[in-house]
Amino acid sequence: MTAYIIRRLLQAIPVFLGATFLIYSMVFLLPGDPILALFGDKTPTPAQYEALQERFHLNEPFLQRYLIYLGDLFQGDLGTTFRGQSVNDILARTFPVTLRLALLAVLIQLVFGVAIGLIAGLRKNGIVDHASMLLSLVLISVPVFVLAFVAQYFLGIQLGLFRPTVGPGAPWSDLILPAIVLAALNFAYVIRLTRASVIETRQQDFVRMAYGKGLSTSRVIPVHVLRNSLIPVTTNLAADFGILIVGATVTEGIFNVPGVGNELFEAINRHDGPEIVSIVTILVVIYVLVNLLIDLLYGVLDPRIRYAR
Repeated sequence: MTAYIIRRLLQAIPVFLGATFLIYSMVFLLPGDPILALFGDKTPTPAQYEALQERFHLNEPFLQRYLIYLGDLFQGDLGTTFRGQSVNDILARTFPVTLRLALLAVLIQLVFGVAIGLIAGLRKNGIVDHASMLLSLVLISVPVFVLAFVAQYFLGIQLGLFRPTVGPGAPWSDLILPAIVLAALNFAYVIRLTRASVIETRQQDFVRMAYGKGLSTSRVIPVHVLRNSLIPVTTNLAADFGILIVGATVTEGIFNVPGVGNELFEAINRHDGPEIVSIVTILVVIYVLVNLLIDLLYGVLDPRIRYAR
């Protein structure tokens, strides 16, 4: 297991370097002058222009700028925005909010998605099965921004079940409604994956043998069927956790969630290259680490998987 972890970490190094280089290239090699974009309709003085170029190393060759950025990154310095704010401070303020939002979304997917998928798989072609397939089709078809506005209007404004926008401090209660919308992105896949996995697992020989030994259904379903069915579902949820953190931009913007996605959206609108690069780099690191944890989790859930070699 140790050798496998080391090998996967070494494999992540070129992924990290390649991703950061592409991100840095796409941001700073695009046409346009970021300094002029910073001033908007105003024109900076030559002294201001030169001072900002020197401060952000924009007068250096591209590769040299990238190496300077990597050097600061490995020292834990994510740089400063064009507004003079530390990206470290911005992430320290916004990332815990996005993390709580993603955790709530995954919890909703796990509890309700697995429960509905389990019932649908155990009662194939039943009412719950057909209803879950219809629900999955609707959730897959509706864009997230449409679902967000509909949920905000009916659940937040008309019925008053949840607060329509997130208040100061982003308390857990305010994050429930955006978490429901965010969970809907992958909710349908969790239901379908759980259903298909339960149906397939119930046909395995070890399940028939468990029944043949006289074990009750209340024992076979949770221990033999559900546990083995959760292997692909857990992998999907773990990967989805990274996707939720990375892809919460639209949901955070609609519900005014002071998280990383909302901050990234505002940075893009401001053409703030250093902040965009640093935030996306951290999101890439999170996604790589989540995928590593997924592989390790596979070995815990499925004893047949061995990483020793």
